[in-house]
Amino acid sequence: MRHLKDSTREVIAAYGFLTPNMIGFLVFTSIPVLASLVLSFCKWDLLSGPPEFVGLENFTRLIRDPLFWQYSWNTVYLMMSIPISMAGSLILAIALNQKLKGIVFFRTVYFLPTICSGVAIYMLWKLIYNPDFGVLNTIISSTGQFFGLNLKGPYWLHDEAWAKPALMIMGVWQTVGGYNMILYLAALQGVPRDFYHAAEVDGANSWQKFWAVTWPQISPTTFFIAIMSVIGGFQAGFDPAFVMTGGGPNGSTTTLIYYLYNEAFDWNHMGYAAAIAWVLFLIVFLFTIIQWRFFNRNVHYQ
Repeated sequence: MRHLKDSTREVIAAYGFLTPNMIGFLVFTSIPVLASLVLSFCKWDLLSGPPEFVGLENFTRLIRDPLFWQYSWNTVYLMMSIPISMAGSLILAIALNQKLKGIVFFRTVYFLPTICSGVAIYMLWKLIYNPDFGVLNTIISSTGQFFGLNLKGPYWLHDEAWAKPALMIMGVWQTVGGYNMILYLAALQGVPRDFYHAAEVDGANSWQKFWAVTWPQISPTTFFIAIMSVIGGFQAGFDPAFVMTGGGPNGSTTTLIYYLYNEAFDWNHMGYAAAIAWVLFLIVFLFTIIQWRFFNRNVHYQ
């Protein structure tokens, strides 16, 4: 009987600790999400009275909206840097997994861009990309002069052809030494040393040991990073474009999340913005299922 009373007290205490988080999740997450779903079937500009139910009008308009498809392409284009960033993170993790003097210092240096203020980084890179006095174009011009060539750097953020690659270069620099590198580093340190010793006995070189031992052992981490990177990629692009380009030139750096922001807070089309949000959710959900279905089979679970 006393045991039952103790168990009841523990359950009550557990629910007591969970209640604040459950209330916060309900008030600040669940209810707003459901409200946005209802709002996606309405027309509302925040100012002219209550929402007006319009059925599927927002979604049919979205399908016919050329800007939606343009900004979807921009989003996918910027996500093409994900494999480069993942490969760079893995290479850095392998390099920083060595037992060398001062390795902790280098791990900290490579991780710093991830924890620095995003706005400060974007302003710094905006100066680097300046076509007149930016560091990058200055290096290109000086290199050309050294070889007797008249080289001139592109206009970067002011050129439709170069704006997206410029943001991708900055994004790779910012993320290659970040959390993905930490995850890979933890995965590498979890690979049993006996596997490497067995491969060495069989005469495997460093490259063969990587493909036969390292890569299969870290495949669950790679799978996780790939899924989270794709999810984050569909939701990314607002901050750097807002600070560096304003979505331009001519919408070349406007992503779906930026378009959602414009519709909601610049043009007060709340219903249409909610429809964009739910279509974006469905896109992310679909791509996650596809990744899980077709790439999970290549993951070697221990």
